[in-house]
Amino acid sequence: MIKKYTFGNPFFTGAVVEDIKADNAVVPYFTVNTQNGISFEYIMHDKDIVYGLGEATRGINKRGYVYDSYCSDDFCHMETTKSLYGAHNFILIEGKECFGAFFDYPTRLTFDIGFTKSDTLSVSAEKADIDLYIVEGNSPLEIVKEFRQLIGKSYIPPRWAMGYMQSRWSYYTSDAVREVANKYRDADIPLDAIFLDIDYMEEYKDFTISKERFGDLPELIDEMKQKGIRLVPIIDAGVKIQDGYDIYEEGLEKGYYCVDKEGKPFSAGVWPGLTHFPDFLNEEAGLWFGLKYKALTDLGIEGFWNDMNEPAIFYSEKGIENFYEKLSEITSGDKSVDNYNKIKDIVNSLQNSQDDYNSIYHNVNGKLVKHNDIHNMYGYKMTECTAKALEKLRPEERTLLFSRASYIGMHRSAGIWTGDNFSWWSHILLELKQLPALNMCGFLYVGADLGGFGCNASRDLVLRWLGLGIFTPLLRNHAALCTRDQECYQFENTEDFKNIIELRYRLLPYLYSEFLKCATEDKMFFKPLGFEYKDDEIARATEDQLFVGDELMIAPVYTQNAIGRYVYLPEEMCAVRLKKGGELKFITMEKGHHFVEVPLNEVVFFIRKDKCIPLANPALSTDAMDFDTLELIGYKNAEYKLYTDDGISTDLSKIEIKNLEN
Repeated sequence: MIKKYTFGNPFFTGAVVEDIKADNAVVPYFTVNTQNGISFEYIMHDKDIVYGLGEATRGINKRGYVYDSYCSDDFCHMETTKSLYGAHNFILIEGKECFGAFFDYPTRLTFDIGFTKSDTLSVSAEKADIDLYIVEGNSPLEIVKEFRQLIGKSYIPPRWAMGYMQSRWSYYTSDAVREVANKYRDADIPLDAIFLDIDYMEEYKDFTISKERFGDLPELIDEMKQKGIRLVPIIDAGVKIQDGYDIYEEGLEKGYYCVDKEGKPFSAGVWPGLTHFPDFLNEEAGLWFGLKYKALTDLGIEGFWNDMNEPAIFYSEKGIENFYEKLSEITSGDKSVDNYNKIKDIVNSLQNSQDDYNSIYHNVNGKLVKHNDIHNMYGYKMTECTAKALEKLRPEERTLLFSRASYIGMHRSAGIWTGDNFSWWSHILLELKQLPALNMCGFLYVGADLGGFGCNASRDLVLRWLGLGIFTPLLRNHAALCTRDQECYQFENTEDFKNIIELRYRLLPYLYSEFLKCATEDKMFFKPLGFEYKDDEIARATEDQLFVGDELMIAPVYTQNAIGRYVYLPEEMCAVRLKKGGELKFITMEKGHHFVEVPLNEVVFFIRKDKCIPLANPALSTDAMDFDTLELIGYKNAEYKLYTDDGISTDLSKIEIKNLEN
């Protein structure tokens, strides 16, 4: 059961697709205070677990910290980070009470979950304009399903987008892309896509191609497709200010950019230099920008990643002016530490400034709305506009699309990756803990930058990250400029990487089937153990193991130099061990705690009691795979319902369900 409670005059976000009349009764569970904005307080019981918040730091259980729901370009995020690239305002309390709460509010919302006071959950906003949805049910899974039905069906990518994909900032030329493709093929390692970062463009201008570095892009696209590899270009939110650049001039002429309070287009510096930001909350402007993707789809591009759409701002014109004013106030001859710190603070204040966000305005149905009042909507609306345009440009086929910034509702249009992470062991575990929370909020096509975006990745870290990544729908290795090359063929003993990635392809019939099931039936692809074993206190407390679909459990290794790890089995399961050379070993393990050895070049996963899963033979790309000839592994006399389709059609009525028996 879902009830809606409205306070003030909320902004319509479009996150919810089901029209629910607001209830005038007293809000259950929460004490509401409307002085100084609005706050909601809930007194937690000792054994209550608080799930949710999508892309956030810390554990699966969110108790004990403060989180700001505010899309933030925070490259160096750690345990202390309060906000990341996405804003996902859904929480689920499971304990003495069992209910979910969605706070539909498009800008900064603070969740203090037992930090200030250990038994108090407090949700607060600056303005008392909010829609609150309370979702009640008998179990966490029932509550999540109800909530997912409220917010609409999740995006389904083309099947090839669940293959292994390679990215880097940056492959500077067409020949560099060819080298990556050839070296993967020479190493006999499967690969389905190579990504083009900002350097494929001319001066970082959207929908342009560098004639010097990628003058043969149409030929390159065809050449790669013959190898079973797609090219996936980046699109950034900012449009370069440059006379003669047709997109800039057209947007200016039609009034499609965000403005300042005087009504002039707002200017800020990002990768191209000074840019204007398309006003994606203006439906006409958003569709205009989205249809510009035609320049690339006409060449045969079948996928895109939207980036820098929080929006990220390096500096604004006004910010630079203030910077020099403040700098001039500091005595140049003073070499004190205090002066040094002042200069450092001034420089740091330029990027993603709240003053800048408060200087931007949107045209929403003819009314000017301050950006900071709807900040979390920007990346969501950019990607929603992109998806709507791609439906017109490629009506018969699904297009790969994922975004960095997001809000609940964008899950209907695209997937997300969890932003610019680091080559840290802790970020493997962070990804694991984010996955079920993102699923609760409708985001099924998710993954992290495998191997880490920043810093230098070690061989063992990339292998261990693969041990988790081969189970995530979005499987992309991505690294930053000036970091160590971390393509799988860059390391010694590439057979180890080949072995693990081939396992991903063998598992694709199961992973794709479970994805289709979860997307069409509003289920979770990744589930905490406590969702299935809510009366098992150890399962409820387990934070580093997940169910993948209904049949499979994973327990990745995420610490350096580990020879294995302890695993808790809430019931008897069949452990499946990937050995060198692709051999699979099976052993039945009883309920309880086990130390499981996992050598660096192996992967261990678990099939639940009386279940089985389908496997296929691997190939160098998904296009080359045979999805009709399958092998079932797991428990004898078990059955599996296989969800399948052609992997590309937008017509979901073509999904078939086949009963397989082991």
